[in-house]
Amino acid sequence: MEPDLFTAAAEDRQEKDPSSSPLAVRMRPRTLDEVVGQQHLLKPGSPLRRLVGEGNGGPAGPSSVILWGPPGIGKTTLAYVVSKATNKRFVELSAITAGVKEVRAVIEGARRATGGYGKETVLFLDEIHRFSKAQQDSLLPAVENRWVTLIAATTENPYFSIISPLLSRSLLLTLESLTDDDLRGLLRRALADERGLGGAVTLPEEAEAHLLRIAGGDARRALTALEAAAGAALSKQEKEISLLTLEETVDRAAVKYDRDGDQHYDVASALIKSIRGSDVDAALHYLARMIEAGEDPRFIGRRLMISASEDIGLADPTALPTAVAAAQAVAMIGFPEAALILSHATIALALAPKSNAATLAISAAQEDVRNGLAGPVPAHLRDGHYKGAAKLGHAQGYVYPHDVPGGIAAQQYAPDAVRDKHYYRPTRYGAEARYADVVERVRERLGRTAGDGGSGRSEG
Repeated sequence: MEPDLFTAAAEDRQEKDPSSSPLAVRMRPRTLDEVVGQQHLLKPGSPLRRLVGEGNGGPAGPSSVILWGPPGIGKTTLAYVVSKATNKRFVELSAITAGVKEVRAVIEGARRATGGYGKETVLFLDEIHRFSKAQQDSLLPAVENRWVTLIAATTENPYFSIISPLLSRSLLLTLESLTDDDLRGLLRRALADERGLGGAVTLPEEAEAHLLRIAGGDARRALTALEAAAGAALSKQEKEISLLTLEETVDRAAVKYDRDGDQHYDVASALIKSIRGSDVDAALHYLARMIEAGEDPRFIGRRLMISASEDIGLADPTALPTAVAAAQAVAMIGFPEAALILSHATIALALAPKSNAATLAISAAQEDVRNGLAGPVPAHLRDGHYKGAAKLGHAQGYVYPHDVPGGIAAQQYAPDAVRDKHYYRPTRYGAEARYADVVERVRERLGRTAGDGGSGRSEG
């Protein structure tokens, strides 16, 4: 039998006894207007609206849609809403367990349903990126001939994980992570709606905040935890889900961390200062607190990138590429796997040799500029690529360094006001020791006298 998760019998049973289904299923939206988040995809006239027949012209749109986004943000829900709104059969397959045989069986069933009693089919294929090229190829005839409306979901970049013929025949929709406001609205609807908990319990603000943190932007996880906590509270004959009950139910202590308050900045500051101090264990502790509190992994990634330049710099030239790679990776992956990437980067930065020479160098240069130490650009360095430049003396006498043995031309580069300033004062830590030797030789070759370096100072 086809794996149809929403047969008429199942729906009748749910209507007669709603409590027989999980809360996440009972609260599944019935129309696009009930969908939480994804407002960029739900505007009037959008492809999704047209797909369900809203607007002029009736049902219209592609026969294949690819939904790309992190887990728990409503990919299955959107597919189900499309099937309900268009009165089509809804069949769900998972690429984890299904193969070509199951796909062909669904397609054949869809053809029979269409020809036998005029009922079209929505095939929702979850985690399509797990299908091989040959398995994805098996979908092409059904898409091209419109035997099914294919809605495929993936958490991985479809340009890398889905074959080009299928991608070119599909409408690609990128889903965004749910915000706290999105989830808060969903939880409050579930508490009050008769399909949900029907006002049987309340959720105080501190418990709601904790629930939002542990949900991590995942609507399914939020509703599952709410249902379990509500059951625990009612078993105690309590009408309110206390923070203690919620902690006991989800087996996760509430971390004192307000993403908009002092704790947010205090813990983030402690993370960076622990990295700067090379205390890898303390850094990992603060990283764990931020992760467990539901901090945005992109925020952590940005802080690590800043730390790589501010506190490590050229003492370890690989620090910044490591931090950048981590920040890009967590933006693509999200929690829980992002914790591994952030740990990797945090450990690397904490154990790297430290130098703030780059930080001091730009600070000193900016301070001099603010104080008026700028002056005109030396004439031989000015642009000479326009008619009349030579008459003004611009670019005249400039020595092209590549024509000089050693590649260093002994000529003035800085304006007179700062010609003897030494802003960059490298340390002797890590790889920066090599730069210290190089900059000393270069300055000597350029005839630069020892300067005061503005407000910079040597750490070496």
